[in-house]
Amino acid sequence: MLLCYNAFHLNYWLSSAMNYVVGSVVSYFLNKYFTFRNNERNWKIVIRFIINIIVCYLLAYGVAKPMAAYVLSGQSIAVQENGAMLAGMALFVMLNYFGQRFFAFK
Repeated sequence: MLLCYNAFHLNYWLSSAMNYVVGSVVSYFLNKYFTFRNNERNWKIVIRFIINIIVCYLLAYGVAKPMAAYVLSGQSIAVQENGAMLAGMALFVMLNYFGQRFFAFK
């Protein structure tokens, strides 16, 4: 995500979204089978997982961007958005864990 943003100069939303598309595919299989030991074969689980990822992503990064802009208001846009991506990661991890535990793989 930070490489896409800083080296390839992709925007905030595209950089963070690309990170979570790739990471979510890996996360689905690792969390389904190892973390939550869920062996069900059901499309409902996949749909719930996708809904969870989308909601967590939009909440985490939607909150992080204005929060970082406020806290880092004296800094450049690049510093604000890098800070927002780092804060968004932390928020996403927390929200995503609970979403997967109690919704996706309940």
